[in-house]
Amino acid sequence: MTMPEAVMVMVPEAWQNDPLMPAEKRAFYEWASCVMEPWDGPALFTFSDGRYCGASLDRNGLRPCRYYVTDDDRMICASEVGAVKVDPKSVLQKGRLMPGRMLLVDTLAGTIVDDEELKLQYARQHPFQQWIEEHQIRLEQLKPSNKLADIDDTPVSRDKRLRAFGYSAEQLNLIIGPMVLGGKEPLGSMGNDAVLACLDSTPRLPYEYFRELFAQVTNPPIDPIREKIVMSLACHVGPEGNLLEISERQVQRLSLESPILTDGELAAICGMADKHPGWVAHTIDTTFELNEGAGGFAQALDRVCNEAEQAIGNGARVLVLSDRAAGPQRVAVSALLAAGATHHHLVAAKLRARVALIVDTGEARETHHFCTLVGYGVDAVCPYMVYEALAKLHRENVLVGFTVPELIARFRLAVDDGIRKVMSKMGISTLQSYKGAQIFEALGIANEVVERCFVGTASRVGGTTLAGFAADALAMHNAAYGNSNAVPPALGDEGEYNWRRGGARHVNTPATVSNMQDAVRRENKAAWEAYTAEAQASVRDCTLRGLLELDDDDTTHAVPIDKVEPWTSIVKRFCTGAMSYGSISKEAHTALAVAMNAIGGKSNSGEGGEDAERSIVRADGSCARSAIKQVASGRFGVTSNYLADADELQIKMAQGAKAGEGGELLGTKVSADIARTRHTTPGVTLVSPPPHHDIYSIEDLKQLIYDLKSANEGARVSVKLVSEVGVGVVAAGVVKA
Repeated sequence: MTMPEAVMVMVPEAWQNDPLMPAEKRAFYEWASCVMEPWDGPALFTFSDGRYCGASLDRNGLRPCRYYVTDDDRMICASEVGAVKVDPKSVLQKGRLMPGRMLLVDTLAGTIVDDEELKLQYARQHPFQQWIEEHQIRLEQLKPSNKLADIDDTPVSRDKRLRAFGYSAEQLNLIIGPMVLGGKEPLGSMGNDAVLACLDSTPRLPYEYFRELFAQVTNPPIDPIREKIVMSLACHVGPEGNLLEISERQVQRLSLESPILTDGELAAICGMADKHPGWVAHTIDTTFELNEGAGGFAQALDRVCNEAEQAIGNGARVLVLSDRAAGPQRVAVSALLAAGATHHHLVAAKLRARVALIVDTGEARETHHFCTLVGYGVDAVCPYMVYEALAKLHRENVLVGFTVPELIARFRLAVDDGIRKVMSKMGISTLQSYKGAQIFEALGIANEVVERCFVGTASRVGGTTLAGFAADALAMHNAAYGNSNAVPPALGDEGEYNWRRGGARHVNTPATVSNMQDAVRRENKAAWEAYTAEAQASVRDCTLRGLLELDDDDTTHAVPIDKVEPWTSIVKRFCTGAMSYGSISKEAHTALAVAMNAIGGKSNSGEGGEDAERSIVRADGSCARSAIKQVASGRFGVTSNYLADADELQIKMAQGAKAGEGGELLGTKVSADIARTRHTTPGVTLVSPPPHHDIYSIEDLKQLIYDLKSANEGARVSVKLVSEVGVGVVAAGVVKA
């Protein structure tokens, strides 16, 4: 394999959704995708092997690359024009390297090799299309059955198995129902103020201990809607071929268009050995006997890992981890823990590349669940309990207007789009690159669990042990089957998303809001004291920061009061959070600005623009002007006047309240006044996506800073980043800009 050919394999073009690509080149890239995962993320890299010297750009083209060809047979390539001084008269050709393209010089022949000609040359060296047609197995070729699994007569609200897997009525009503009726994942208006899983006294699923990481500046997010053409959820699973050879054996893999399987598709995969000898599937039970107690949880993990290794030794090419045996006497091990432990066990045994790993679970139902499973090495997931719940909701006339197969298809579509969105937040385009990448941070998981199931994942505060997860599994099982003779209780409304008395704890509660309003409206000191006490208690119960305490007893390092600045100087450094007009009311937005101006601090406009009239000083001497004006990806309300009328201009990266998610203001909230301020249309939903479409590199950020300085030379420019693992490296790059 030559150097250019190796680069084509490692850094392919976005070929999956390009109908204009020649068939030979498409076949080459499909063969290459069976050999290894594509490079994903912004990259401009150069290479040389002595004969060939070249440069290549990633599939999205998110790094700048300019080149000159001069009359003295030199090619000059750099990320910016002007990196090397060149006499313009000597330039014969100049241009920009396009997404996925290669710039190549053959020093032996003394020629510049055309990208299309080069790639077609390599694509025609072997019959890649013939290999794919003869040896690759596509899921549709297995002819999976569309027959629905049998469901019992139990109403969905009384289904003990749903309760055993931790389902709630709230999840069915607010998450799963809207996913199938709307065909997309539902959105919340603000951030999540519910108690952290590691601080909750009620049983929680392991998925809830993980936070999705997201890109900021140096590896920018992409837009899963506008840039969908470069994204793909297709994956090849099963034994991998020899990376160092080119042969038809490398395409002898199972091709899946989505990681979400139906019951029929899973059954077809499990029985594919009938049509494709050698493709033996082995199902491993991930449950344990109830009478084994908490100790049975860890023993089950050991058994699953050992059975997986033994099955591969016996010739299995597909492993299915299944918890369908869960019932009154058998407790399910969390699919995430079982899959993570199995994946890392096989990696350590150097066997992971010899098998496909599929999870058949009743536990997964939200996009985040599927993302964590795939992120920790799972090839595909069959969420059978979701399908059963949808069938029952359809039978009970809760979900109407669609057949059950249509409901399942819409659920899969919503999950697929949700996975694309999560991948795009990290700037990842293909599921092949996301799978096993562990793009998560654990919050509240003990090191013993990380080392066993999630090797390499950052978990900075420790927390729940394997015994703790076992206790949660037993508690959920007991809630479902604890009293076998009684009528099963209805699925509860746990208050995870909406506050409920006696439900999940939240930072914001009706009592704190009521007391705050009473304190402000009537200047009620008692209400204010009650508000502060309740707010502090809520923060202490729900967040890590609430557990921090000041050591008031240590006076050895006390600072003399005459060395401390007066409060009038300290408050001048105070700034409000960036909350846009629309996310909060006009009255609140204005009041914050007036208050901060009165004490000499700074209020932040947020990303929603600001009425120019607010800069006029009022008759009483007050002013409602925000000193900090924010510029986000949506550019709502950003005008020349808006930029010029600021003491500080803030570039908002990766969004804020919903970190990495992007902002959205529902059309029902976009009043005439808000639309006028934001320069949009009343009643139309406003979406400010995570990616800035003009910031894909440090160079792009530098250009935006220059543009803002051109609009307001005297303003400070700041960049708002979101705290996460590795943000210090990003911040260092931002400072360079």
